[in-house]
Amino acid sequence: MLIAGLDPSLHPTPPVPATAGSLLHFPEIRSRFLEQPHDVIVCLPPGYHEQPDRRYPVLYLHDGQNVFDDLPLSPFGVQWGVDTTARALVHARVIEPLIIVAVGNAGRDRIDEFTPTRDNMHDAGGLADRYGQMLVYEIKPWVDHSWRTRRTARDTAVAGSSLGGLLSLHLGLTHPAIFGKVGLLSPSVWWDDRWIVRQLATGGRRPDLRIWLDVGTGEARMLKGTRLLYRMLLRKGWRIGTDLHYMEADGALHDERAWGERAGLFLRFLFPAHP
Repeated sequence: MLIAGLDPSLHPTPPVPATAGSLLHFPEIRSRFLEQPHDVIVCLPPGYHEQPDRRYPVLYLHDGQNVFDDLPLSPFGVQWGVDTTARALVHARVIEPLIIVAVGNAGRDRIDEFTPTRDNMHDAGGLADRYGQMLVYEIKPWVDHSWRTRRTARDTAVAGSSLGGLLSLHLGLTHPAIFGKVGLLSPSVWWDDRWIVRQLATGGRRPDLRIWLDVGTGEARMLKGTRLLYRMLLRKGWRIGTDLHYMEADGALHDERAWGERAGLFLRFLFPAHP
């Protein structure tokens, strides 16, 4: 399956999906920016088909194999359960209904696609901007064309864990007109000698981003770097309770189960229900 900037000669209509529970699964979508294909899974909110005039904010998630209960593809055998959590919070009127788009990672190419620089210590990385081009110029236009989305930056979030958290912050900083909200769960701040913190320190005016940042106190490698990133965000002008939330989860480890337990919290912060 090919998505090529909505070129009508290549992609005249949205593809017919294979369904899995409440999810729409589009396997092996190819991009002109990256070598490897990516699965895309779309989760529509409760009531989507019953309210044909309503439009919805969108959350883009990385590592799409790991995030949905209804599509058990996780190589770790544990999912975040974002679909189950979001439905429960929507029904409870705690968050607003939203469309969730999960992009599967590229397996062995994941570390290259999720990192903005080449890390000589790991002899890897540097394709995050190309991954961002796939999201911004191919996947997001296709999603906006195929479903009833709200398309502004304040209605569009990107989130991920570990290297996916690093990637999400980089995309928020480089594409603030597209992604106005970012979710950073246990981000890999350590990458390339904490390159992302140095970028923030030397950057100009901060973009208008709403940021969720968390880490588990059981994540020895992540904790120090995440605290450093938190202090830098405060220094650059982000404000706790307004456009920044920081959380240290007591005893939490660096794994899918821990991130799943925090999924409802970051959804509440990024997509609170309106009165």
